[in-house]
Amino acid sequence: MQLILPPEIGQRVVEQLRVAGSRETGGLLMGEHVGPDTFRVLDLTVDQGGGSFARFLRNFRRHGRGLFDFFRRTGRQFQRFNYLGEWHSHPSFGLDPSGTDLATMRGIVDDPHVGANFAVLLIVRLSPHGILEARATHHLPSRPEALPVDLVLEGVA
Repeated sequence: MQLILPPEIGQRVVEQLRVAGSRETGGLLMGEHVGPDTFRVLDLTVDQGGGSFARFLRNFRRHGRGLFDFFRRTGRQFQRFNYLGEWHSHPSFGLDPSGTDLATMRGIVDDPHVGANFAVLLIVRLSPHGILEARATHHLPSRPEALPVDLVLEGVA
């Protein structure tokens, strides 16, 4: 799977990381299916109040409105435009998903009410020089392991 993060989305993430500082922040990823196993992030939500130094807890009620607004803007063309997954920061830790992160993603893809065919987890942080660092995994129903994502950060050297 390939996930493309366009420059405008990358810049929004960087801005939110600067605002959050040493607190974790995050939200939902929404995007477009642009090719075989290839998705472009078009929008994201941000939860400013959901994080601490070592944990991010997303409040779906806060993010649900952003998701439904995205569906409305994209004409409810769910096969092309849809929820891709979650993003959050690890400002003080590495980019590998924690056990809690993996359990959260497992809960999303295995929940029949969600109905997700997959979910991406994008973990981000700023380098000491203020450069966006990111790693993504994707998660499938009935597959316990996290699978790597080819992450393309457009406009980032």
